[in-house]
Amino acid sequence: MSEVKKTSPKKTVKKQETKKTVKKTKDKVVDKTEKASVKKAPSTKYIRAIGRRKTSVAQVRLYFPGKGEMTINDKKASDFVSEDNLNTILQPLKACSKLNDFDFTVIVRGGGSFGQIEAIRHGVARALLKYDPEFKSILKTNGYLTRDPRQKERKKSGLKKARKAPQWSKR
Repeated sequence: MSEVKKTSPKKTVKKQETKKTVKKTKDKVVDKTEKASVKKAPSTKYIRAIGRRKTSVAQVRLYFPGKGEMTINDKKASDFVSEDNLNTILQPLKACSKLNDFDFTVIVRGGGSFGQIEAIRHGVARALLKYDPEFKSILKTNGYLTRDPRQKERKKSGLKKARKAPQWSKR
């Protein structure tokens, strides 16, 4: 015979009220139920720009005036990328001689590490262009405003990859 599973009746769960615990320190009252303090941006004025390469998308915010700090995905830029790649990201700022004049926050998603670095560089260059249109000639001649459109080619039916065909046999 097959076994019959007996289900127990649904239990009602009482919601417990969370007690606010207040910790008093010298001259300050801290409420523990509040969320951890979120890092605030350096200033309220910022310019948004989006940089892209392959499947990577970087949302860049340029804050001015700033101290030259850059955060990428809530980490310091030096922790997120290597020194060589950090130099690649800062190329548009070096070309415009504005290396320590702005702060940047970047959210980057998708793609590989190199695609993300190039997307951030593209976003930084576009943000600088919005800040001062006179930078266009400098940024354009160095190629920082041009999006690299190369993407992976799609796989076609009947093929192993985008162009690789299966081995041909006569019989």
